[in-house]
Amino acid sequence: MIKRNQPTTYRQLAALPWPDSAVQHTASSAGHGRRESRSIKTCGIADELGGIAFPHGRLALRVHRRRKQTGGCESRETVYAVTSLDAHETTPAELAAAVRGHWTVEALRHVRDVTYAEEASTLHTGTAPRAMATFRNLAVGLLKTLGAINIAKTTRAIRDQPERALPLLGITNNPDTQGT
Repeated sequence: MIKRNQPTTYRQLAALPWPDSAVQHTASSAGHGRRESRSIKTCGIADELGGIAFPHGRLALRVHRRRKQTGGCESRETVYAVTSLDAHETTPAELAAAVRGHWTVEALRHVRDVTYAEEASTLHTGTAPRAMATFRNLAVGLLKTLGAINIAKTTRAIRDQPERALPLLGITNNPDTQGT
């Protein structure tokens, strides 16, 4: 997904010849008090078009979403994405599913940032940032596996009573009375 915080790439994608492309896939859904429809267009990124400021980008996507809350106004949003796949390697429906799946990853990132203040971390050198992200992912995954619905609430409960953490990892505080 290319967001507006990547202005050069976003501008390049928005400038592709989208009006000349037909909608290649549409999907609609209803739930959570809203109706949503999505359409997707694809456009090959040819070197002679000047390329896109995205390494190995071969195919650009334009997803247009319309969302209407029950009893509310309709909102529209257009997002862009880039993939290294060529058009013959995938279908628009598969790309649409991948874009929807992307939001699952964004949800995890949101949990990591809100619950564990990941973006406020002062670790910036070496492998420390990657290691801490791994630990945060491990914590979220473990809590979800154990059935936690509210990760933030469960994390606070463990923070307030740290002795609750070890049994979650299968570690008990039973000293070996037999010796080693």
